[in-house]
Amino acid sequence: MGKTVAIAGLGAIGLPLARALDAGVDGLRLIAVAVRDPIKARANLAGFQAMPRIVEIPELSEADIVVEAAPAAIFERVALPALEAGRIFIPASAGALLPRMHLAKLARQTGARIVIPTGAILGLDAVRAAAESAIDSVVIESRKPPAALNGAPFLEKHGIGVMKLNEPLLVFDGNALDAAAGFPANMNVVAALALAGIGPIRTRVRIWADPGATRNSHTVTVEAEAARFTMTIENVPSADNPKTGRLTALSMLACLRGLVSSLKVGS
Repeated sequence: MGKTVAIAGLGAIGLPLARALDAGVDGLRLIAVAVRDPIKARANLAGFQAMPRIVEIPELSEADIVVEAAPAAIFERVALPALEAGRIFIPASAGALLPRMHLAKLARQTGARIVIPTGAILGLDAVRAAAESAIDSVVIESRKPPAALNGAPFLEKHGIGVMKLNEPLLVFDGNALDAAAGFPANMNVVAALALAGIGPIRTRVRIWADPGATRNSHTVTVEAEAARFTMTIENVPSADNPKTGRLTALSMLACLRGLVSSLKVGS
C-alpha cells in the first residue's frame, strides 16, 4: 500500500511536489492538501489523476507523512497536529524550527519523526558526518538578487533598502538563529546546515544583496577534525516565488522517495 502524503500549501514548493506525486511515485500516494484559497487550489489540481481532498490543517495528520510547504507564519499550526499524531513531518520552513525546538521534544514523546530535506543547499551529508567528530567552524555566505530579500523583517527593522542597489551590499553578518528569524522566507538552508552541524549559535551567516546576481548562491565552508571543505551552489529562483529556488521542491520529492525506497544513497 505504501505511505500516504498530505501537503500544507500549494505554492512554489507544494504544487510541483503535488504534481510529481500525482504523476506517480512508487510507495507514495497524495491524499490531502490544506490551502488558504480552496477555489484557486481546485483550479491548480484540475486534471490530477487522483484528486486529493482539500482539508483543514489538523486533518492533514490523517496521512502517514505531512509536508509543510506553507508560509513560515503558520509553521506550528501545521507541525503540532502531525507530531501529536506520531506522523513523519517534513518541513520546508526549516528556519521556523530553530526557535521551536520543543517540537523535537514532542516528536520524541509521540514517536513522530521530523525529517528536514536538504532543500536548496548541498553537502549536508558531509556536514553530518563531520559532526560525528569535532567541527571547529561552519560559515555560510549567501548571495541573492535584491528581489529575493526584499521585505525581510531584518531589513525592514533596520531600514535597509535593497531595490536600488548599484553594487553588492552585505546586509547581515551574524549567527544562524538570528538569520533565520530576520529572513524567514530565505534562510531555511541556514537552519538545515545548523541542525546538521554545530547548531544555530555557532554557525556563522553572511547575506549579500547583489543586484548583479541572477541566482541564489550559497557557499559553505567547514573546518573540522576529519576534513576541511568548501561547497558552492547556484540555484535558479522559482518563477512563482523568487525567494524560493527550483531545487527546493525537487529536494522535497527526493526526500519523500528516500523514505520508501529500498535503496537509499547518502547518509
